[in-house]
Amino acid sequence: MQFGIFTVSDVTTDPTTGTTPDDTQRVRDILTIAQHADQAGLDVFATGEHHNPPFVASSPTTLLAYLAAKTKDITLSTSTTLITTNDPVRIAEEYAMLQVISDGRMDLMMGRGNTGPVYPWFGQDIRQGVNLAIENYALVRQLWENDVVNWQGKFRTPLQGFTSTPRPLDGVPPFVWHGSIRTPEIAEQAAYYGDGFFHNNIFWPIQHTEQMVGLYRQRFEHYGHGRADQAIVGLGGQFFARKNSQDAVDEFRPYFDNAPVYGHGPSMEDFAAQTPLTVGSPQQVIDRYAAMKDHVGHYQRQLFLVDHAGLPLKTVLEQIDILATDIVPELRKLNDEGRPADVPSNPPSHTERAAAALAAGTVGSDHVAAEDEWTGASV
Repeated sequence: MQFGIFTVSDVTTDPTTGTTPDDTQRVRDILTIAQHADQAGLDVFATGEHHNPPFVASSPTTLLAYLAAKTKDITLSTSTTLITTNDPVRIAEEYAMLQVISDGRMDLMMGRGNTGPVYPWFGQDIRQGVNLAIENYALVRQLWENDVVNWQGKFRTPLQGFTSTPRPLDGVPPFVWHGSIRTPEIAEQAAYYGDGFFHNNIFWPIQHTEQMVGLYRQRFEHYGHGRADQAIVGLGGQFFARKNSQDAVDEFRPYFDNAPVYGHGPSMEDFAAQTPLTVGSPQQVIDRYAAMKDHVGHYQRQLFLVDHAGLPLKTVLEQIDILATDIVPELRKLNDEGRPADVPSNPPSHTERAAAALAAGTVGSDHVAAEDEWTGASV
């Protein structure tokens, strides 16, 4: 099973010191965090995508391409790629380029984000959010799977004889997750394509997560991609741990109480009781997250948010070390217990998908079609 971290890239004042990093420092800290996660032996680093303060991760592929050159083993991913407000042609091109640069050590998660004003900023209507997600992803798939695309839809100009470049590595598109917290249509979309479904349930009770994942699993089987328990599932999470649980509570409380996303609301104890947030000892984190499979079945990816709410870089790196050393080894063992041999323990790697496509004779072409030099139309 894969374990890793994701960032929402918030720039938040440290309530214990009153210091606030500028955008440059926050970007550099995120790069340090990702490289440290790789060195610590975690499996995944993922970044969100935002286009407004107080967030800085506006260009995920730029960030991840740099990290592809600076890391060795970790899978580079997104915790949101905005399928609704990005041009699907640019998504197809940029993530195929990242796939080539990283030699397949990447995947991505399509999502609609949680910032309503992003729609008019990029010329879209939020009321069309689900329809945009469906149409845009269908086009991305066509661009990755076909050398020459003729296409017409509702939300962008038509394409005639268009070839997206570069072509996917080994003719196999990147693996895609679909992320949604509350929208059944997105779980349906993930199931229809046989893609992964990621429920970033950091603000939701486990009963809601169970319903959403259950719907995805049921529909995955309905569309003939395998049994429901073989569907590819990922979850989000949050923790703050110290060797002594009371030390963790005392240290994290001011960050929780002042965090823009949940500060000045419910108490930390009430919030932790209703969501996956776990503040305490490593064993408490292990116990909480080992129980997730009792609700959603055996799943393949668990990501944690560890660098938010103004936590200083030194503390974040310590949390990564605690996760990698004291939490993940035990969680790996516990999550493998009882997993049927034919239920995947990880999402499919690029190597596995390329081999399967080659064996099935469905591998695409690495080469673009010849084209007319004046019109760009493929011939």
